Amino acid sequence: MLNLRPNRRFCNTAAATAAAIASNNSPAVSLNKFPNRKPLVDKPLEPPALVRLKAERDPEKLFQLFKANAHNRIVIENKYAFEDTVSRLAGARRFDYIEHLLEHQKSLPQGRREGFIMRIIMLYGKAGMIKHAMDTFYDMHLYGCKRTVKSLNAALKVLTESRDLKAIQAFLMEVPEKFRIQFDIFSFNIVIKAFCEMGILDKAYLVTVEMEKLGVKPDAITYTTLISAFYKDNRPEIGNGLWNLMVRKGCFPNLATFNVRIQHLVNKRRSWQANKLMGLMQHFGIEPDEVTYNLVIKGFCRSGHLDMAKKVYSAMLGRRFKPNQKIYQTMIHYLCQEGDFNLAYTMCKDSMKKNWFPSVDTISALLEGLKKNNQPCKANTIMALVQRRVPRFSSNQLSAFKSILSKR
Repeated sequence: MLNLRPNRRFCNTAAATAAAIASNNSPAVSLNKFPNRKPLVDKPLEPPALVRLKAERDPEKLFQLFKANAHNRIVIENKYAFEDTVSRLAGARRFDYIEHLLEHQKSLPQGRREGFIMRIIMLYGKAGMIKHAMDTFYDMHLYGCKRTVKSLNAALKVLTESRDLKAIQAFLMEVPEKFRIQFDIFSFNIVIKAFCEMGILDKAYLVTVEMEKLGVKPDAITYTTLISAFYKDNRPEIGNGLWNLMVRKGCFPNLATFNVRIQHLVNKRRSWQANKLMGLMQHFGIEPDEVTYNLVIKGFCRSGHLDMAKKVYSAMLGRRFKPNQKIYQTMIHYLCQEGDFNLAYTMCKDSMKKNWFPSVDTISALLEGLKKNNQPCKANTIMALVQRRVPRFSSNQLSAFKSILSKR
C-alpha cells in the first residue's frame, strides 16, 4: 500500500510557499512589519589596519594600534608590517613597546611555529635587543616550539652582529651539544662572514678547516667571502690561493666570485686581465651582470683606455643588457674627462630621463664642456632636465649650474 504522507507534506509546503509569496506582495504587511525600525545610516568605513599602521607616526599610537591587531592574521602574517612597526619603535627608542608586542606574540598560537619564532628573533636583532633575541631562542621549548638548525642560524646571525667574539665562541661550543643540533653550511658561512667583517681573517679560514672535519664542504659562498676579505686586506696571495683551492676541490666559482676577482684586478689597474676574466666567465657559461660590466668599464676608464671602455659598453648593449645608474655615472664622468662631450651628452640625457642623475661635479663638467664647445642647445636641454629632478637639487646647486651657462 502506498504511503501518501509525503504527498500531503508537499501539498502543505506548496500552500505555505504560495502564502508567503502572497504576503510578500502585500504592501500593507511589508510596510507595517517593522513599524519602529530606524532607517539605515551609512557609516564611513575605517581604512584597513595595514594602511593605518603605515600612516601612523606617533610611537604610542602605533604601539596601541598594533596591539589592538595582535590577533589579526592579515597584520601578523605580513612580515613587512611587523618589521616596519618594530623599526619605527626602535627609531623612537621605545624598546619597552617592542618587548611588549613581541613577547605577547610568542604567547599566541603562532608562537608554536618555528618560522614565526625565527622572525621574532630577527626582529629583536634589528632593534639591537640581542639578549632578548637569544633568550627567545633558548626558551623556545616553553612555547611548545621545536628547535632546528634554522632557528639556530637565526639566533647565530643576530649574535654575530653584536661582534662579541666571546659570546659567539661560547654559542658555537655550547648550543650543538645542548640541543643536539648540527651546524649546516649556512651556520658556518654566517660565522665566516662575521669573522671576516671583524677583521680576524685567519680565524675565519680556520673555520673552513673545522667544517670539513665535521663533514661539511665549503661552498662558493664560503670561498667568495674569504677571497673578498683577503683581497680587501691587501693579501692577494692568499686570495689567489683560495681561488685555486676552491677550483682544485671541485667547487666552481660563481658570478659573485668572478666579480670579486675582477674588482681586485680593477683596483690594481689590471683592466686587461679583468676583461680577459670576464671573457672566461662567458666561456664557462656564466653570464656577466651589470656589476661585471661596470667594473670592467671603470677599469678601462681609470687606466686611460676609453676606447676599450666604449667597446665593452657596446658589447653590453649588444647582449641586450641595459646600463644601470652606476654604468651611466662611470661613462659620463670619464667621457667628460676625455673631452667627448657629445657622447657624454647623449648618455647623460638618457640617464636623466630615467631619473638617474650623475654627481653634481659631473653635471658641472658636462655643462662647462658643452658651453666651451659652443653647444648652448644641448647645455639648455641638460639644464631643463636638471630642473625637473625629483627630489630637486638644492638652490645653491641650481645657482651653480646656471652660473656656468651665464658665463661669457
